[in-house]
Amino acid sequence: MPKISNIYQDKKSGKWYFVANLGYDEKGKRICHWGRGYNTQREAKRGYDDYMNDFSDSAIKKNSTMSYKEFYETYFKPDYKRSVKPRTYENRVSSMDIHFAYFYNRKLKDITPPIIKKWQNKLSESYSSAYIRNIYGLFQMSLDLAVTLGLVNKNVAKQVGNVKKVKKRVDFWTKEEFEKVIATFDLSDYHEYFAFMLIWLLFMTGLRFGEAQALEWDNDIDFENQTLHVNKSMYYKNANEFYVTDPKTKASNRVIALDDDTIRLLKDWKAVQTKNVPSKYVLSYNGLPTNKSATYHVITQHSKLAGIHRIKAHALRHSHASLLISIGENALVVRDRLGHEDIQTTLGTYGHLYENANKEVAKKLTNIIEIPKKNAKRKLTGNQYVNHKE
Repeated sequence: MPKISNIYQDKKSGKWYFVANLGYDEKGKRICHWGRGYNTQREAKRGYDDYMNDFSDSAIKKNSTMSYKEFYETYFKPDYKRSVKPRTYENRVSSMDIHFAYFYNRKLKDITPPIIKKWQNKLSESYSSAYIRNIYGLFQMSLDLAVTLGLVNKNVAKQVGNVKKVKKRVDFWTKEEFEKVIATFDLSDYHEYFAFMLIWLLFMTGLRFGEAQALEWDNDIDFENQTLHVNKSMYYKNANEFYVTDPKTKASNRVIALDDDTIRLLKDWKAVQTKNVPSKYVLSYNGLPTNKSATYHVITQHSKLAGIHRIKAHALRHSHASLLISIGENALVVRDRLGHEDIQTTLGTYGHLYENANKEVAKKLTNIIEIPKKNAKRKLTGNQYVNHKE
C-alpha cells in the first residue's frame, strides 16, 4: 500500500489516523493535531484534508489583522536567524530589512500578486537580476512560514514567480593582468608585503575568503609536502568578534597542492611576519585575521596603479579557475581545487571559459592523423557491395 504523507496506521488496533502539523507556538514548540479511529487509509486522508481546510479558514480569519511587519519581526527573522550560519544572517538581514519594508504597512492577507509584481518591477529598476532573485527567494521563504503557521492560506509569491535568471559572465584577472598588478607592490614595506601575499594566495589557490581568513600556520600549511589544508572557515564581524566555523559544504574540506613559488613566498612571509607581529594566522599583519575590506582596498589601489580593471575579492577565486583552464586543466581538477559540491557547479560557472580550450583541442588534432596521399588499390572481397550494371 503506497504511503500517504501525514497518514499512519496503528499497529495494535489496525485503525488509521492522521497527524496535522499546525506550525509552532510562541516558544518554538511544534503544534500538532491527531485524528484517530479511521477504518481505512482513504478515510484518514479525507479526514485530514477536511480538518486542514477547516483549520486554515479559521486560522486566517483569526489572524487576519496581523501586519507583515509584525510577522516578519516576530516570526520570520528569528526563525531565519536560527536556520542559517551567523555570517549568512549578517550578510542578508540588512537587505531584508530594507526591501521587505515595502510590505510593512500591509496585512499579511492583503499581500496580493499585483502588489508583489509592482514591488518586483521596482527592484528591477535599481538592482541586478541575481540580487533580486536572492531577495525574492527570501521573501518567498517568509510567506512559506506564514502558510506553515496558518496565517495565510497560500504563498502568493510562488504564484507570481521569481524574475528570470540572467547568466552573468564571471569577472577575473588573466595571468598577464595579475602580473601587472603584483608588479606595483613594494615588498620592502611590511604592509605592502602582507597585501601582496593576500592577493597572491587567493589568486594561486582559489580559496574562498573565509577559508583564507581561517588559515593557521601550524595546522593548515604543510611546507614539507607542499600542501594547504582547508577544513574550516571564519565568521568575522569585526576585530573584536570573529570565530572559526565549519566550511561551506562537505566538499570544501580539501587539500590543495601548492606550487614551488607559493611555498617559497609563504616561507619568506612567515619570517617577515614573525619578525614584525607574530600571529598564528597566515594572513595577518597585526596578529588578527585579515578582513574583507582590507582586500577591497588592496585591489582598488593596486589595480589603479597597474591600469587594470578592479575586481571583487571573490573574483580572485574566479581568476584561479580561469588560470587552471588556460593551462589546460580539466573541469574535475578545477572542481576539486575550488571545493565545489559537484561538477555541474563548476561547468555552470566556468563552462564558457572552455571555449578557447575547445579551439586548442582542434589545433592539436590537426595533422595528428596521417592521411594517405594515394588511395590503396585492392580487390573487393566478401560481402562488400558491388554495383552491377544490369
